[in-house]
Parts: sequence; C-alpha cells; structure tokens
Amino acid sequence: MPDETPLRLVHQGRWVVSRAWIRQLTGASAGTLARWYAERHTQPEQRRHPEVVHTVGRTHYFDQQAVEAFWAAWQEEIGTGRLGRAGRPPGSPATGGADRAQRERAVRVALAALRQEGGYRRGLAARLAREHGGVARSWQRAVTEARALYDTDVSSAMPRQPSQNLCLDGAL
Repeated sequence: MPDETPLRLVHQGRWVVSRAWIRQLTGASAGTLARWYAERHTQPEQRRHPEVVHTVGRTHYFDQQAVEAFWAAWQEEIGTGRLGRAGRPPGSPATGGADRAQRERAVRVALAALRQEGGYRRGLAARLAREHGGVARSWQRAVTEARALYDTDVSSAMPRQPSQNLCLDGAL
C-alpha cells in the first residue's frame, strides 16, 4: 500500500513540510537530513535545522518558511557539493559499493592534483572530497593509489645517478 502522507499541509494557518519534501528541495539524502536534525543544536542559529512543529502518524512536519531560510543559509555558507546519498547503498559489497570506473576516475583526479601540486600535501583527500563530493576516506584510498602511480612516474623520469660504491679498478 503506497504511503498516503502528504508532503505539505497547512497546520495552524501555516504551511508545514515533511522530510520527503525537504529532500526534494535540497537534494540531500535521508541520512544527511537525519544528521542535520540530530546535530541542529551544534549549529549557528541561522544554519540550524528547524524543530518539528507537527506530527501525523510517524511523519514529522517542519515550518516551510523556517526550512527555506535554513536551506538558503546552508547554501550560502556551506554549499551543496557534499550532498547526496550517505553511506553505502543497500546491498553494496564490502568494498564500499564504488564501482571500478568511479575509483579509476577518482584516482585520475587525485593524480592530476598531485602533479599540479608537485607531490603529496597533507589534507589532499579532504580537499578532493569537498571539491568533488564523496567521502574523505574513499578519496584517501584514491590518493594512496595515485601516490603510488605518481611516485613511479617521478622515479622513472629521474636520471640515474652513478652509484657512489663503484670501484673502477675492479677491486671490491
């Protein structure tokens, strides 16, 4: 039986919206919405997720104007680059669910960043996660693979130095 709970309704003369409506507005995952609500008291007031104002069955509703103000502040101060699904998709393998094509793309992006910066810099994975989305730990794995490729490229491009231990007269 499909869920008949409305996304929006009027409560005490004002529009209230469900989490499903907020997901449509923001593009955030259910996990992200749950985190915003759970951590609302740790956020500055302008970026604090609104409180529940009405409940129908098990569906919580929030003041629509407060949600829109929260979302505008969030977009302005934080941005939207990290929104989307949280965690592993249901049924994904223990590898984290990332398919090889995604991993290879991430390694290429990380390798390009290493080349641009002339080598590894602390915080690279976190920066790539912010810029391209995704989890910092997944980016750390991609950076580790890219560092191995980068180190191989750099060492093969370096001219070989004569060994300091060579003995020219054949004596050891």
